[in-house]
Amino acid sequence: MAEVHDMQAARSTYEGLLNLFKFGLPVVGAITVLVILLLTH
Repeated sequence: MAEVHDMQAARSTYEGLLNLFKFGLPVVGAITVLVILLLTH
């Protein structure tokens, strides 16, 4: 029983990390592009 619970916990953690990357990466990329544009002009 404990193994099933551990697997569910691991899966939910993994899905949370995927969602963080899916939504966080474009935001970081946009901020980086904005900063580069501001520094070069």
